[in-house]
Amino acid sequence: MSHPPQAPASEAPDLREKGGPVDGVPQALDRRLFLQLTAFTGARDSQALAEALAASGLECVLYEEANDPAGVAVLAMGEDPGPLLARLRAVLAAAPFAGLTLKPEFSLLGRTYALGYEPRLEDWLLRRPRRVTRDPDRPWAIWYPLRRTGAFAALPRPEQQQILKEHGGIGRRFGDADLALDVRLACHGLDKNDNDFVIGLIGRELHPLSALVEAMRPTVQTSRYLAGLGPFFVGRAVWQAPLGA
Repeated sequence: MSHPPQAPASEAPDLREKGGPVDGVPQALDRRLFLQLTAFTGARDSQALAEALAASGLECVLYEEANDPAGVAVLAMGEDPGPLLARLRAVLAAAPFAGLTLKPEFSLLGRTYALGYEPRLEDWLLRRPRRVTRDPDRPWAIWYPLRRTGAFAALPRPEQQQILKEHGGIGRRFGDADLALDVRLACHGLDKNDNDFVIGLIGRELHPLSALVEAMRPTVQTSRYLAGLGPFFVGRAVWQAPLGA
């Protein structure tokens, strides 16, 4: 009896992050950092909140919000989202956070990712976001989500790369001048508003962060290919878990 030919088994997708080659050998790493921002209002004692976070052992930052005199936010991070979210949930459900009111419009969850040319892949994915967000000399932060239009996804890859090169060049100039550092996270399928990315702008002063957002406005990506941008959380770190915590 003859049997119908079987379809070849499909190849599993390679989900590793790819970086630039080192000594001719491509970099690949199946590790990444997850970061979550959770915002509240009704906070009257930031010191008590900081003490609770310090006791938790979480890798996190506590921000006081610029646009709400009782607003705060917790930025938590870790490689494994399961334990990270379980531990964070336990801390935020207990006193003193339990008495605060959640501001879900600012809830953000994203993961570090690579574009394929990063020379130090592991540092880019795991260590740099920790250094940038937990640097006591850079307390100011603006966090926001963005979503590109479907038209951008339909563009040929070389055209996409040219558009992103223009956008990235502005960010590098601000970074090289030590005016603003960025943390870029992918968040596809990780939030209710179908955003693509979470962006964190971190710096010593607030004005350069605002100036960077302004400088991005005329770029092709922002002016033509963004379907959504924001809301923007603006805050100043009042407590940061030490690196190595």
